[in-house]
Amino acid sequence: MASKLAADCIFCKIVKGDIPSVKLLETASTFAFLDIGPLSEGHALVVPKYHAEKMHQVPDSFLAEAMPVAKKIAAALNVENYNILQNNGRLAHQEVPHVHFHVIPKPNAEEGLTIGWPAKKANVDKLKEFAGELKL
Repeated sequence: MASKLAADCIFCKIVKGDIPSVKLLETASTFAFLDIGPLSEGHALVVPKYHAEKMHQVPDSFLAEAMPVAKKIAAALNVENYNILQNNGRLAHQEVPHVHFHVIPKPNAEEGLTIGWPAKKANVDKLKEFAGELKL
């Protein structure tokens, strides 16, 4: 499985070793390192070695190890609470346009990821109709 990296991408430069990082784990298809702007101690990033901005653009072969690597990091952190986060697009809070997964320890209410969840009441019939329209 050959990597597809971009010359002008900060994460691709980290994967190639052009920019230093605190590497945690590397596999054939992923590179994991500590975030330099952590939300809490141990905040890590898991980066596929394939340059794409959004997850649906990354071949499955480059995503296959991402969750097992994130799981291994979460277990090594030995924390009770943590978030696994992946954003797609600027409006969805993606800061670096290269697919990546955050492993963020949540040691207390102040540290780690804080989010709002503006849930709405759903109409079950509309949910069923929408599900029927999806082409999976």
